[in-house]
Amino acid sequence: MFALLWIPATVFASAFQVARNALQRSVMTSAGPWGATLVRFLFGLPFSIAFTVVALAVTHGVSLHFTATYWAAAATGALSQVLATAALLVAMRRAGFAVGTAMQQSSLPLAAVIGLIIYHDQLSALAWLGVAIATAGLLVLTWPRHASGPQPVSGGLFGLLSGLCFGFSLNAFRHACLALEPHHPIVSALTSVAVAQAMQAAGLLVFLGLRDRNAIRAVIAGWKDSLAAGLCGAIASAGWFVALSLSPAAPVRALGVIEAPIAAVAGRKLFAERLHLVQILAGGAVLVGVLLTTLA
Repeated sequence: MFALLWIPATVFASAFQVARNALQRSVMTSAGPWGATLVRFLFGLPFSIAFTVVALAVTHGVSLHFTATYWAAAATGALSQVLATAALLVAMRRAGFAVGTAMQQSSLPLAAVIGLIIYHDQLSALAWLGVAIATAGLLVLTWPRHASGPQPVSGGLFGLLSGLCFGFSLNAFRHACLALEPHHPIVSALTSVAVAQAMQAAGLLVFLGLRDRNAIRAVIAGWKDSLAAGLCGAIASAGWFVALSLSPAAPVRALGVIEAPIAAVAGRKLFAERLHLVQILAGGAVLVGVLLTTLA
């Protein structure tokens, strides 16, 4: 019944993720990367809780299993996602919005490898070929000399770090959803989003309360942008979690590179960034790789 739902869920999540990233970037000017990271989780939490309440209300007889396996996977995913988000925001500031977002897509091959080694997720030979083609396209697309930011090399490194952390979080969240309730993927996904964001918001509030209270004040002062970023983040996370509860992380991440061209358009419209012809051609290679990975 839900077999192909992961495809529209991923596309939906990708679009809202780009919107969230753009809103977070504007918040980062006053709140810094950790304050902007807090925005995603703190202001997204009320919406995630509301989504979970609705899902539980319309679904009867669901038994959720909050086991040690679930909490370990959820905590791993939550921590990895926090680190990935902070690294991504730094990458976008140093290398440009479009390139920073695209470099994050290194999570595609990393998610595939992590899924294979740690969680034993299996992909077909055609899917691995798609991962390789998409990865090659992304390497060309994100080569530092094309970046529009002031520190392209370090920005690219932070983008790579973001991709590594996202690769861990994608696989961890998938297995958290499966551990919670494999037979009701939507309920499991939405509940896991709320649980993860609660852990992330609490952890970041404690961290910033000890290290940088001005960042918390800046987040609160810019609550309108923060609220919009939180809503977009909650919707994006819900889409990602639903997709991950239905498919291994690598195909989900492969289809998720659709956010790269969306980010390119947003970067040009919002931040006056431009892409070169080579990057556009590399984007075509990425699309071919995505199709192979998704349809394999």
